[in-house]
Amino acid sequence: MTNERNSANMACYRTIWLSDTHLGYRGCKAEHLLQFLQTTECDTLYLVGDIIDFWNMKKNLYWPQTHNAVVRTLLNKALSGTRIIYIPGNHDETIRNSGRFNLGNIEVLPEAVHITHTGKRLLVTHGDQFDSAVKCNALLSFIGFHAYEVLVYANVAYNYGRRVLGFPYWSLANYVKARIKNAREFIEQFENAVIHEADRREFDGVVCGHIHHANVRVERNITYYNTGDWIESCTAITENREGQLTLHRINDAGVLSGVETDYITGSAEAA
Repeated sequence: MTNERNSANMACYRTIWLSDTHLGYRGCKAEHLLQFLQTTECDTLYLVGDIIDFWNMKKNLYWPQTHNAVVRTLLNKALSGTRIIYIPGNHDETIRNSGRFNLGNIEVLPEAVHITHTGKRLLVTHGDQFDSAVKCNALLSFIGFHAYEVLVYANVAYNYGRRVLGFPYWSLANYVKARIKNAREFIEQFENAVIHEADRREFDGVVCGHIHHANVRVERNITYYNTGDWIESCTAITENREGQLTLHRINDAGVLSGVETDYITGSAEAA
């Protein structure tokens, strides 16, 4: 991983992509997200959907000060010259339904095309349109969401015990996803559908989120990047000044590190 740091010890990048922060949801790790935003700078920041969880807020209003601080930090970045492009997802489709517009200094688009420093064309989209469970079966989506909630809360309790015993963070949800056949098949089918669309539209790669499974995969000369989420993995994709793309995680100590292969598969760079 190569990056530059300025005198304020900020990690500086050409581009950052992050998604699925789910502000307004109790499971959001807003403290980790805030630390990431406060210790990184970039020319362009893509918010790749499900940034604000309007679905959850309709049934349970939850908006602590840390979530306010995240929004304020994003607005300050936009005012300070960072280009911020917000591509809403299904949980913040209220914003997406308004079409293209500017939210203060933040551009809201249904999707975007990013050109890397090396000239690669990347499609940037949240990805829910490729999720057959959301698109075709609302009941299945509802059941899956609540099962995921149970996993998230179980994960909190489990990792509290691990911290007490001096063990590092370990993702229960990602462990379950990796070992349940239907979950593995769904993830693979989702990735294949996204890759197919990028190939059909003659892109060199695609950056998406939605399924809360951070990954980098190369298939048919298409590089698939999934940004992960800020409930479980606390991950983001960055592009440095040379055009290299890297998957990062913020750990419990607030340290920005490269990909950790015990729960994220794959790593690649845009050549």
